[in-house]
Amino acid sequence: MGKVLGDVPGLAAGVAISPLPIIAIILLLATPRGRLNGLLFTAGWILGLSALGALMLAIASPAGASSHNHPATWVGVLKLALGAFLVLFGARQWHRRPKDPSQAQLPKWMGAIDRLTPVKVFGLGVALSALNAKNAPLTLAAGAAIGSAGLPVGQQIASLAIFVLIATLGLLAPLGVFLLGGERAKTTLGNWKEWAARHNTAVMAVLFFVIGLKLLGDGISILTS
Repeated sequence: MGKVLGDVPGLAAGVAISPLPIIAIILLLATPRGRLNGLLFTAGWILGLSALGALMLAIASPAGASSHNHPATWVGVLKLALGAFLVLFGARQWHRRPKDPSQAQLPKWMGAIDRLTPVKVFGLGVALSALNAKNAPLTLAAGAAIGSAGLPVGQQIASLAIFVLIATLGLLAPLGVFLLGGERAKTTLGNWKEWAARHNTAVMAVLFFVIGLKLLGDGISILTS
């Protein structure tokens, strides 16, 4: 389990540092139902990550992700494919980043975020976790890493829970500030939102590239050992 705990936190941190979901929850916290919306969005996020990770574990165990406590060949191929995707996508994001961060624009759907029903807020949390172009590959990679370690089911579940917890810290931070920060919370969250909006593309590009290189290295290591 030690090797898994060495791999999982890095992948989870890559999910946690997601500017768009952080901006989304800050905007939701500023709505009239801020407390409820923030909790629903976070719950949807957790469900999305847990479901996708559990799906990968369900596929990995019967498919023989581990052979004599060593990751199977297909796990190496999967990590290579995910790594290549992230590196290429990161390069594309870097090329498309605004030259002037102050000119960065948020997605148009965020303009209607204050009109979302509770069900749609929950669904948004699920979508931004499980269907996100960065988060989905990282969650799949984490599931493959856990499934290929040859762990008992209980330890697999515990490892996935650790991944989800770390991956949710990016949302828990603004939620905690909102619930406990009092009058200063609005100013603090506003500053966070502005910074995340300005640097979203650059941060995502760097994360894509760095984590993609790590997955490429892991895949090569599995296939050559």
